[in-house]
Amino acid sequence: MLFIFRAYNEGFVKSINKKEKHIKPPKLHALSTLQAVANRKWKYSPANVLKTVQGLYEKKLVTYPRTDTQFITTNEFAYLSANVERYQEIAGVSFPIASKRANKRYVDNTKVQEHYAIIPTKTIPTVKKIQGLSNQERNLYFEILKTTLAMFHSNYIYEETKIITDVNKLDFESTGKTEISKGWKELFTHAQQQTVKKKDEEIQIPILEENEKVSGVIQMKKGMTKPPKPYTEGQLINMMKTCGKNIENEEEMEILKEVEGLGTEATRSGIIETIKRHGYINVNKNIVSVTKKGEILCQSIQGNLLSSPSMTAKWEAYLKKIGNGEGKPNHFISSIARFLEKLIQETPQQLNVKKLDQSIAMTQKNNKIAACPTCKKGNIIQRKTYYRCSEHENGCKQTFPGQILGKKLTEKNIKDLCTEGKTSMIKGMKSKKGKRFNAYLRLKEGKITFEFANHSKK
Repeated sequence: MLFIFRAYNEGFVKSINKKEKHIKPPKLHALSTLQAVANRKWKYSPANVLKTVQGLYEKKLVTYPRTDTQFITTNEFAYLSANVERYQEIAGVSFPIASKRANKRYVDNTKVQEHYAIIPTKTIPTVKKIQGLSNQERNLYFEILKTTLAMFHSNYIYEETKIITDVNKLDFESTGKTEISKGWKELFTHAQQQTVKKKDEEIQIPILEENEKVSGVIQMKKGMTKPPKPYTEGQLINMMKTCGKNIENEEEMEILKEVEGLGTEATRSGIIETIKRHGYINVNKNIVSVTKKGEILCQSIQGNLLSSPSMTAKWEAYLKKIGNGEGKPNHFISSIARFLEKLIQETPQQLNVKKLDQSIAMTQKNNKIAACPTCKKGNIIQRKTYYRCSEHENGCKQTFPGQILGKKLTEKNIKDLCTEGKTSMIKGMKSKKGKRFNAYLRLKEGKITFEFANHSKK
């Protein structure tokens, strides 16, 4: 719903204030910031970013990727500053070096522990080597390279103009921005990289003087608020990193802030991939949504410590005590064991709720792939790593593997086996001797057999 009221009025310029503003170059990349940027620019999943950058590391093009810091030491800065012109050539850019002095915004020995920020290595790649990279590798390599080069570039500078206009003795403020120097932003052509929003940059303020008479349109808009937008995978990484800010307990909030939320730089993408693989979330066109199965999981743990980031904070607090010699490892392990025992006892009772039972039943019904070819009563449903009959607890032992000879069996493969007794040609299966071959799968008396093009078995 939107209501707009417009009125045309005359007024005068009460004041004009102009201020020059500077935006510094971005900080160097840690793994999470690189994952977030790559997801926003190219919709790469965090897991793919980690895998690709690990490949670039193994090719000796970038430094160790599993890092949580955005700083480097004076040693790294020394070789970067010595080779900055050569890095410019590789990136295909040329700009005057603003400074070759180490800046605390990027170079701080005290903030580097096991690993420093992700930067290019001393190895200067040839044009041929760059051309030999995949498109995804090139995108990520140049993102790392240009972010590093930005450290040597000048600030982005713009002039902000604020005008106060008096209309019928009411003050109205207008703000516009005029670009003075593009600075480090000339390295990045992607619109989403810009810190100042494009719509703000496009506001054109006409040349005015104080006390000048002006006419304007005053309008009121009545609208409705919109629900929060769903997370992308990149935003999910940031949310996991900053989840501690939503905790009411100040001490626990500080602990989670210190350990940077849930998971680590190296494990957050793996956590997302795990809950995707188990069917708790779906990712469609980079938008993350919770499945019905995920809703049931959330309901089943609601109210206990597993559903709160506080659990991580409490465990991290005691691990810190162990590190300081104030806690005992055996006590920590035994407390977790007691917690798990209590959880195992309480969870079945928590699941024994009519609404939750109905949700589980409905989810199982929606997940059925085909009628069971063995017992004829149940339906084949997907489990964690395999498929089985829903009448399993009543004695039906019909199961299907999740993969066979290196190839994943899809729901369609299983449906074809159950309804037609045979799949379409599956290519690229690998024998015990390591040879690749293609074959159809057949279902005979509940067991899978192979059928080749010449109908001979292998």
